[in-house]
Amino acid sequence: MKKLIFKALAKINKTVLPSFTKKQLDISKASKMQLAIIGWRAFVTMNSLD
Repeated sequence: MKKLIFKALAKINKTVLPSFTKKQLDISKASKMQLAIIGWRAFVTMNSLD
């Protein structure tokens, strides 16, 4: 059940949140909000793969 929720969240993240890799964002110059989005996407992705 938990995995299904995270898989759904991952699909929502992919459509709603911006992709910083396509924009070639430098992590050292990222704002706090951008870092939070990167962290959230990583958290959801890791939990959907378990």
